[in-house]
Amino acid sequence: MTESNYTHTLTMSILTNTEMANFAGNIHGGQLLKLVDEVAYACACRYCGNFCVTLSVDQVFFKKPIKMGQLLTFLASVNYTGTTSMEIGVKVIAEDVTSRTVTHTNSCYITMVATNEKGKTIKVPPYIPTTNIEKKRHTQAQKRRALRLEVNKD
Repeated sequence: MTESNYTHTLTMSILTNTEMANFAGNIHGGQLLKLVDEVAYACACRYCGNFCVTLSVDQVFFKKPIKMGQLLTFLASVNYTGTTSMEIGVKVIAEDVTSRTVTHTNSCYITMVATNEKGKTIKVPPYIPTTNIEKKRHTQAQKRRALRLEVNKD
C-alpha cells in the first residue's frame, strides 16, 4: 500500500449484534448511518490530520438488509477535496461468516469539513486521484458537489 493510498482510504470491520437490531431482526437503518458517519469521520481525519465535522450525507442507498451476526466491512475513501471540505464515499459489505456469502448492502457519500481544535474551518490538502477508478470517483464527486451547491444556494 502506498502512502497516498493509505492516507485517503480507510477500512473498518465490525460484527453486528442484537443491540443494533430493529424489530425485523436486521440492523436498524439509523444504527448503520451512525457507523457510516463514524467511518467517514475517521477517513477524513486521517486524510487531513485534523478534526472534522459532518456537513451533509448524500445519496444513501439501502440495497439489502443486514442480518444480525453478519460481519460488516466499511470501505471509505476521499473522493474529492474542496478548500475546507472533503467528500468521503463509503461502501458497506456484509458477510455471512458461516456461508462466506458477501453482499454489497449500502453506499453513500458524506461531506466532512476540517476544523481546528477551536472548531474553526481549516484548509485541507488537495486530493489528486491517480488510478482510473479514483479519477472516475473524483469526477462524479465534482458533479455531486455542484448539485449540492445549486440546491443549497440560499
